Amino acid sequence: MHAVFQPLTRHLVLTGDLKTDIQLFLSANQCPSTAKHCMDVGAESRRIALLFNADPVAAEIAGWLHDISAVFPNHERIDVARQLHIEVLPEEEIFPMIIHQKISKVMAKEIFNIADPDILSAVGCHTTLRSNSSLLDRVLFVADKIAWDQEGTPPFIDDLNRNLKESLTHAAFAYLHFLWERKETLKVIHPWLRDAYEDLKDKVRLV
Repeated sequence: MHAVFQPLTRHLVLTGDLKTDIQLFLSANQCPSTAKHCMDVGAESRRIALLFNADPVAAEIAGWLHDISAVFPNHERIDVARQLHIEVLPEEEIFPMIIHQKISKVMAKEIFNIADPDILSAVGCHTTLRSNSSLLDRVLFVADKIAWDQEGTPPFIDDLNRNLKESLTHAAFAYLHFLWERKETLKVIHPWLRDAYEDLKDKVRLV
């Protein structure tokens, strides 16, 4: 395990039950609301996976893990990413919140011993998605938007749910399109998000 994670786990006694251990880890590191959000996203990921013939167990695990990097505050994330030898894009330097997806991926591997490449991929792009996204990538991406962790009702939720009845790809694109229409108001346009938007725009046309 990388040294940057050791202060977070030093006094933690893991049970061997992944769901319990993730909740213990987040709560012990002063992130109880994130623990609840991760459990909610896990449940939603499982639900969506069952609708679209994805692996429900992998989807649920990816949901539990996706935001575990919340234990690092925004102002520390770029330094943490560099310590972990994660590539830091200019957009992430400007808006460090976005790099949490990449940090969560490494934490899932090193702290919770996740080796499944599909789970790690989904965790690693759950905020922005990416081009040529996998089924599980899109399951977690959409589940995270439905199980919103902000106050109030998501402004995009009705359109997203309507599109989910059409396909998972339509639902993922609906959220990307929502952001794209408001791109002038966003702090940055992450290149992975731009690539995902262009990729799914073509795929939605073909469906």
